[in-house]
Amino acid sequence: MKISQLHYIVTQPEQAEIACRAGVDWIQLRLKNRPYADWKAVAQDTLAVCRHHNARLIINDNPILAGDIGADGVHLGQDDMPVPDARALLGDGFLIGGTANRLDTILTHYRHGVDYVGLGPFRFTTTKEKLSPILGLAGYQAILSALQSRFLSVPIVAIGGITLADVPALMQTGLHGIALSSAISGASDPARQTRLFLDQLSLSTLSFPLT
Repeated sequence: MKISQLHYIVTQPEQAEIACRAGVDWIQLRLKNRPYADWKAVAQDTLAVCRHHNARLIINDNPILAGDIGADGVHLGQDDMPVPDARALLGDGFLIGGTANRLDTILTHYRHGVDYVGLGPFRFTTTKEKLSPILGLAGYQAILSALQSRFLSVPIVAIGGITLADVPALMQTGLHGIALSSAISGASDPARQTRLFLDQLSLSTLSFPLT
């Protein structure tokens, strides 16, 4: 299944609605420290938005909930359910993404058959708890180069404090795409900001085509 270039991380369905209207087709729902019933209610409302706009919904951290509501996939952090267990639970039809901060974690995810890897953080961000070491542009360049030298191909999505101005240089490293949260939700005009990111990704892909 095709992995989108822009992954928008939301905490409520209203954020998904604005972004989907602006052209986003990949929503990741991230909730923390919520009772399952509350999490499920928000997830179902967000799924309804995604279905209306023909967008995919990825549930963060919770493969049981993803399967329960019929989401499109799950994104697993390094302390969440292991990828093989999630695959056994959800089956081959579900998208599974995995978080990584180092090359060896990406290689493990690759062996376990993830559909994509969220690699970060690019820079410091307040939207992520227990932040891993900052990678910066040089970190992405080194890791993507190491993957290319091994002839390994898995979509790598950058995450962590990314701004619009960062997109061209990041995409030049060979990344597949980017994941955003506050860069859109914290903007004065989230819809306009969404379109700017989508346009910049399109321009960057023309300059540095995906392999």
